[in-house]
Amino acid sequence: MRVLYEIQATAIGGRDGAAATSDGALRVDLAIPRELGGPGGEGANPEQLFALGYAACFLTAIREAASESQTKIAPDTNVTATVGIGPRDGGDGLALSVALMIDLPGVARETAQSLVHRAHEICPYSHATRGT
Repeated sequence: MRVLYEIQATAIGGRDGAAATSDGALRVDLAIPRELGGPGGEGANPEQLFALGYAACFLTAIREAASESQTKIAPDTNVTATVGIGPRDGGDGLALSVALMIDLPGVARETAQSLVHRAHEICPYSHATRGT
């Protein structure tokens, strides 16, 4: 792979600390959710950040797929990513689950399904999570 963009992020304190990107564009306080035994609170958590990234990236992939097929999509087209975390089935540690809800207003169902299929082929997040 020829890297076109690269960013570093550093976390201190794990899920109950802080994280920041090396370019200073993003800094977040982190907090463990109550559901995972933490105090909850104002901080973000890795699952929230992953959901934000996947939703944004997948919407960009849908827009690319629409452009390839010369399909017009509405400006309010959106993607909602739901990320869950829980014990692995039959194994140690935790696993993630991801569900994407796609809203393509005004696009016929068959066309929407084709766009979503193509988006899964070109989205880097989909590549990274495929087969896991």
